[in-house]
Amino acid sequence: MTTSNLSPEEYNPYYGTYIAKAANLNLKEGLKSNHAITEAFLNAIPKDKLEYRYAEGKWTVKDIIQHIIDTERIFAYRALRVARNDKTALPGFEENDYALTGNANARTLESLLAEYKAVRQATIALFNSFSDDMLKHIGTASNSPISARAIGFIIIGHEAYHCNVIKERYL
Repeated sequence: MTTSNLSPEEYNPYYGTYIAKAANLNLKEGLKSNHAITEAFLNAIPKDKLEYRYAEGKWTVKDIIQHIIDTERIFAYRALRVARNDKTALPGFEENDYALTGNANARTLESLLAEYKAVRQATIALFNSFSDDMLKHIGTASNSPISARAIGFIIIGHEAYHCNVIKERYL
């Protein structure tokens, strides 16, 4: 299952940028391969860049890592609800509030990476438990329709997007 299997009705156009970054990847394999690429990239970031901000009020690299973790947890929960055919509309979340209280800069890179790995392993196990039919279920999140499979591609693309931001603005 790749992004070419998605129809425009399965996600809000806002997520198109993230989904495009997961193009040509098999959903379940992409969650694994993307994790390996991201983990290697994050491990290679110079220690003096981890708490760097390229402008006043911007997140640090550690903040971005925590944001990737928090967002994946939220989206995996959404995928679970949608795949299990829960029709309850799911609310959005305010990423900046999470960043303000995430305490990422008080943590070590090793601690953040251990959490990142645990969350991704849980996400992989969750998506491996979904049948193809379950992945096609559509629910509502942030006032828009979304399928479980679209959520998986968003997780992959969101992570790739933020790794590119780190490369372009922090390194």
